[in-house]
Amino acid sequence: MKIIKHKLFIYFILSLMAGIVGCSGKRKAEEKSTETKQQTFTCPMHPQVIKHEMGTCPICAMDLVPFEKNSDDKSIKLDAQRQLLANIKTIRFGDGGSEGISSQSVLNGRLVVDPQQSNYISAKIAGRVEELFVRETGVAISKGQPLYKLYSEQLATLQQEYLMALAQQKQFAGDKLEQQLVSSAKQKLLLYGQTEAQLQRLSKTQQKNPYVTVFATQSGTVAELSITQGQYVAEGSPIMRLEGYGKLWVEADVYPNEMKQIKQGQALKVLVNGWEDQAQTMKVDFINPSLQAGTQLTQIRGSIANHNGQWQPGLQVKVMLASQAVSGGMNLPVDAVIRDGKGQHVWIKTGKDSFEPMKVSVGKANGNSINITSGIASGDEVVITGAYLLYSEYVLKRGKHPLG
Repeated sequence: MKIIKHKLFIYFILSLMAGIVGCSGKRKAEEKSTETKQQTFTCPMHPQVIKHEMGTCPICAMDLVPFEKNSDDKSIKLDAQRQLLANIKTIRFGDGGSEGISSQSVLNGRLVVDPQQSNYISAKIAGRVEELFVRETGVAISKGQPLYKLYSEQLATLQQEYLMALAQQKQFAGDKLEQQLVSSAKQKLLLYGQTEAQLQRLSKTQQKNPYVTVFATQSGTVAELSITQGQYVAEGSPIMRLEGYGKLWVEADVYPNEMKQIKQGQALKVLVNGWEDQAQTMKVDFINPSLQAGTQLTQIRGSIANHNGQWQPGLQVKVMLASQAVSGGMNLPVDAVIRDGKGQHVWIKTGKDSFEPMKVSVGKANGNSINITSGIASGDEVVITGAYLLYSEYVLKRGKHPLG
């Protein structure tokens, strides 16, 4: 009898322990299930902030958004209002965009002064700069405008010789030698900057004038000024340099492997930085046959018109060098394709408010378009603007890359 009671007691104890263990396991499973299903939230600007309830970010006070880190759903939801704010636009494959695409290389270049538009002014006669009418660089000069006034004793001597030659010619009228002396003296004065009107006045008044005013022979902008008022200058001394900006050179850097695409006389499109809406066309006038010292670059040169002087030498430009066109596949705007270390992908609209990433292979590209060679099927609706926002939204909500 005692043995039976002892066995019943042991059985009771074991049953009690089994019940306790079972309840504990069930409670842990329920807690684990609850923890798995518990929604987490994060900040769009500070993803390190993670909470288990809806609220605001303690850093920037923005509203938290759901964080679906454990979700296996490849698509992402975006309501109509957010699509409108994000400027998301799509195009359906097969509705166009399959024409050929030309790959373009961008050559870096710059605007340079055309030396043929420059005018160097030097002193034709020695003397002292009595008055300087232009005293700073950057001033625009018109043709015929006075530049400086020079006092020259040498000029006074030549004028005296001219007056003496005229007097002797009157005494010996008809003498060819005297006529030659007058012509020679007159020619010297003309070479030294005197005008016909000044010589006629000298002949009429018989009064020497040791001052000569020098006038601009062409229009331009003063780029360099080499004298000051009161300075003595020798014959041939540099006075100033005028530059014309009506036409500018375009110098572009070219790598040797790009030279095979360029020929002299070829027309290329030029975009001046800041004026991309005013594309210019230049003809390649010169190809440098040697590389620049210490580089693997050579240069090509052309020229463009500078209407109203809107561009200045030194501005950076882009010279577009097109290569052979590539056909086939689908062409999309370059911003439609997300390219990173995981590869390339686009976003496909799979429903009214849902979008899904799609891995693609790409081909040639230029500054505006990129050719998709595979990955998109006929009828797919591809996002062409706002793709990066969808990419960021996916990474933010799922905490992983769209391609896994």
